[in-house]
Amino acid sequence: MTKPDAPEALLAAASMTKPMTRADVTEMVVMARIQKGLTWAAIAKAIGQSKEWTTAALLGQMQMTKEQAETAGKLLGLPEYAVLLLQQVPYKGSLESAVPTDPLIYRFYELVMIYGTTFKALIHEEFGDGIMSAIDFKMDLTREPDPKGDRVKIVMSGKYLPYKTY
Repeated sequence: MTKPDAPEALLAAASMTKPMTRADVTEMVVMARIQKGLTWAAIAKAIGQSKEWTTAALLGQMQMTKEQAETAGKLLGLPEYAVLLLQQVPYKGSLESAVPTDPLIYRFYELVMIYGTTFKALIHEEFGDGIMSAIDFKMDLTREPDPKGDRVKIVMSGKYLPYKTY
C-alpha cells in the first residue's frame, strides 16, 4: 500500500467545504436583506405572514413551508440549499449564553427576572395551574407615539394550556 502524497492529500482536504448550517442561512438572510434594502415587514408581506413570525422564521426559529421558503429565496436571492434549510424544523433558542449580553435582549431577560413570578401568579390566579403556550402564540409589535418619547408596544397572546391530572 502506498502512502498518499501529502501535498495532494492536503489540497483534497482543503477543497472540501463544510455543509451549510441553519446559522449560515440566517447570516445570508440578514446580509441579503441589508443589501437589498428590504424591511422585515416588506418580506413578511411578500410571504403572507406577520412581520413577527416571518422575522423569527428567517432568523432560524420557525419552519417555513415550501412556498414561503421559495418566496423568501426569490426575494432575497438565496441559493437552493438555503431555501431547503428554511423548510427544516429548527433548533429553537438562538441565544448563545444563559444570560444574554445584548442590551435590548437583556431587557427582556430582566423583565422576566423581575415580573416572571408576577406573570406566573396572575396567570395561575386567573386560569389555574398551567402555562401560556409559545407554540400556539401570536405577537404584535408596534410603535406607540408618546410626547415623552415613542414607546415600544408588544402584545403577546399564547394559548392557555392547563396541566392535566392523570
